[in-house]
Amino acid sequence: MSAAALESFVKLLVLDKEASATFYEALGFSRVGSDGTHVHLRFGARGDVFLVGVPAGVNVEGRRGWGVLISFTGDVDEVVKRAGALGAPTQGPEVKPWHAREVVVTDPDGYRLCFLEPAKG
Repeated sequence: MSAAALESFVKLLVLDKEASATFYEALGFSRVGSDGTHVHLRFGARGDVFLVGVPAGVNVEGRRGWGVLISFTGDVDEVVKRAGALGAPTQGPEVKPWHAREVVVTDPDGYRLCFLEPAKG
């Protein structure tokens, strides 16, 4: 699927596209495609992410993650298990006032990924 056919997606600047792709795939993302400029990944049916290498001349020192929180709907317990196997930093899971159960996983570039599902009960 080309980016033009997508409704919405996020591009993340990463230091090492392949290392980051391996991390995301271990969390449960699937690789849709890649070329020399990006790696296209998907979580579930429509959670599309493009990992893009940092352009030459762009200084990212001290700016990793850039305060972005990206959310995906999915099986929170499965993500917690996968994140634990990776040794990835996590927060939660916890039930939020908006009736969602959420866990936040931090990727190798400092991006915070929020995985959520409806809270039971």
